[in-house]
Amino acid sequence: MLGRRCFNLLLKGLICIGVFSFSIAVCMGDESSEFEALRQFIRAVDPQHVLSIGYNVPMRGNPCMHKLKGVKCNSQGTSVTEIRLENLNLRGILDVDSLCKLPNLQYVSLARNQIRGTISNSIVHCTRLTYLNLRSNFLSGRIPKKALSKMKDLRRLDISDNHFTTTSPLLKEEFQHYTYVKKSRRLQRNDALKNQEKAMESVTIMAASDSPTIGNPKPPGKSWYKRYKFMIPLVVGIGFFLLFTYFAGRKAAKLAADREIMKSLRDSPHKMPLPKIQEEEKPLENCSELVFFVEEHESFKLEDLLEATADLRNQTFRSSLYKVILKNNALYAVKRLKKLQVPFEEFGQTMRQIGNLKHPNILPLIGYNSSNEEKLLIYKFQTNGSLLNLLESYIEGTRDFPWRVRLSIARGIARGLAFIYQRSDECIPHGNLKLSNILLDDNGEPLISEYGFSRFFDPKKGCVISSNGYTAPEKMLSEKGDVYSFGVILLELLTGKTVEGTGIDLPKWVTAMVKEEWTGEVFDKEVAKAAKEWAFPLLNIALKCVSASPTNRPTVAEVYERIEEVMHDNSNSSDCTTECGTYQDNCCMLHSIIPETWDSPGSNY
Repeated sequence: MLGRRCFNLLLKGLICIGVFSFSIAVCMGDESSEFEALRQFIRAVDPQHVLSIGYNVPMRGNPCMHKLKGVKCNSQGTSVTEIRLENLNLRGILDVDSLCKLPNLQYVSLARNQIRGTISNSIVHCTRLTYLNLRSNFLSGRIPKKALSKMKDLRRLDISDNHFTTTSPLLKEEFQHYTYVKKSRRLQRNDALKNQEKAMESVTIMAASDSPTIGNPKPPGKSWYKRYKFMIPLVVGIGFFLLFTYFAGRKAAKLAADREIMKSLRDSPHKMPLPKIQEEEKPLENCSELVFFVEEHESFKLEDLLEATADLRNQTFRSSLYKVILKNNALYAVKRLKKLQVPFEEFGQTMRQIGNLKHPNILPLIGYNSSNEEKLLIYKFQTNGSLLNLLESYIEGTRDFPWRVRLSIARGIARGLAFIYQRSDECIPHGNLKLSNILLDDNGEPLISEYGFSRFFDPKKGCVISSNGYTAPEKMLSEKGDVYSFGVILLELLTGKTVEGTGIDLPKWVTAMVKEEWTGEVFDKEVAKAAKEWAFPLLNIALKCVSASPTNRPTVAEVYERIEEVMHDNSNSSDCTTECGTYQDNCCMLHSIIPETWDSPGSNY
């Protein structure tokens, strides 16, 4: 026992020494190398000097000292964390290699420019990147799907409206190490596919130095190699030594555990050996099932799903979303959930409860496949996209979004939520309500998606996972938390502003405008056409929903009832633009329109 303790102390000491030595080697890369990488990226993306930076600033020093346009740094002002160069008519090339040399870069948005080139596999080296928006450019070539899938911190990716080569990768590639066995209803490893998986893991991504250079910058990495080449053998040696001590420690721990097992067997010969017990429990961990909630003629086999063509539409560190086309041309959306800490039976019970929930404003769950390591949720694919797509297209001027449609959508979302919370004993909170999770069916009716599995992502099952801007201050998975998120959606419909991707605190902004008696400036121009009819009452509902205290928020049923009243009043009145006077006059009528039973806006803050 004493020997093991000494060995563990020695191992910890060696690891600390190794980490310290490695940190010294890494930290020797000074601020100039980061500035040079930023300069190379700017030169490539802006050859016409639209930004007027990248050429007229010193090469050495801290890039955060120069207050460059569109470049933000961390709170210490020592490293670049954000690059926002949107809608600036940039006509250069995307230099991924230089971009990924910024070690702490988390946010990149180059949307609505004329940037050309490809997204190389070197994007995988942007290890801390959480947001990447390359929308509406002239990028081409193949999408580096494998490289993007390895970026564990990447939470939002938008590469739409470009000129990429469209391919249909097999969904089977994502699940290539699984085989479905009908009789045993288990998901077992396939030896041949195991070897294929190992072969895939052995393929190395093209390093930055192997990719073609862009423009006239110096070949990347040369100066770094000359300055620190003497450190490479030291770092490699430390790495090998740490690996050796790690595996030696594991071997010693295993031998010690074996000795303890043998000792317990000698002391208690009538007891079943521990390895045998684990062997008997193992089959339960590998069980799998494919369940459908539709008619038999609409269902299919797991093999059909794995052999279908699929396009990756969205990916986060928790899940991936695919558009799947079966051989019979049927369209489905498949959500792949990863790393869920939930028992097999509990997940199945929850999914069956959700699958039996039928309502015109809730996206129906067609079926699910559950295994020990991952879960697949199957839905009908909605070709009309999401409410976020509609609002963004309206902001860009490519689509209309009339106020009557907004009112109908708000009513539909509230009606769907009210149906969920009708069963007070069985209801499951949503926990992730936002514009992108409200889909539109063929008739433009809202469908609440992503429902039912938010609680599985948190071990305590008590915290929400919704995006910033939609989460209630208490951050609890509850009905009042969903009411808060719904209130933010109402404010987005009224103001024409989006929370996703902008980080705006919309409730705070609207409340400040109301307190300063600038309520008229809150509404979007389309909403202003019917301000007296429904916008003012709906604004009051929204502000009540986003109250800081959960006790001051209404229930979902109360919200739905109030919106129905607004709809009824609206149907019995004429068009505001013809009979209600000017919009400026209506803006002053906020408190006279709202009934006394609902507090005036801003009273809860």
